[in-house]
Amino acid sequence: MPYDPPTHTVERSLRRAGARLVVGLDEVGRGSWAGPVMVGAAVTGLRRPPEGLTDSKLLTERRRNALVPVLEEWVTAHAIGSASPQECDELGMTAALRLAAVRALEALPVEPDAVILDGKHDYLGGPWRVRTVIKGDQSCVCVAAASVLAKVRRDALMAELGADHPAFGFAENAGYPSPTHRAALEEFGPTEHHRLSWSYLDALPRWSHLKRQRTAPEGDGAGEQLSLGF
Repeated sequence: MPYDPPTHTVERSLRRAGARLVVGLDEVGRGSWAGPVMVGAAVTGLRRPPEGLTDSKLLTERRRNALVPVLEEWVTAHAIGSASPQECDELGMTAALRLAAVRALEALPVEPDAVILDGKHDYLGGPWRVRTVIKGDQSCVCVAAASVLAKVRRDALMAELGADHPAFGFAENAGYPSPTHRAALEEFGPTEHHRLSWSYLDALPRWSHLKRQRTAPEGDGAGEQLSLGF
């Protein structure tokens, strides 16, 4: 199914409003049972994007991997920040996303004047000037670039982590729910890479004692993630 290519429409709007440097942010790993949550940041300017760039979820693994070296040469600047599974448990997902996003922004060699954030919820907040865009990873060039860079980085990391835990299939499922992942959890219990406040543990009587109870701050957004189960 063909998709319209991303554009610089939102970035141009922010520039007309006075922002000289605009960065796109996109997260990956929010709904995963294991591994970190990551946020990619990309500054692209207004140049024509590489052919085929779009939301990473709409691309094959082969196409995503092929795009990364092209994007790394093409973007003005990029960085990736992460929050560990333990930080996701301790802080809640909204705060963990903000932590990962701040780490990505602070790792950039340039300081943006405005941020285009994928989705409808501003998990970043001040002091940054934020514009949220639903499906921004499909419609905005800089967010699409951030999406691909973050997705490929996290998938590679999960494959590395999975080398020590082959039964969980991290190289294939990247820590997300899957039959292989579920079966391994039932047999072996969670690894050191798992988020222990997620509700998958409610369906594992043998391991439910490991679940971490956390009272999420209001507006944390953790309920969306904690509801993921078998």
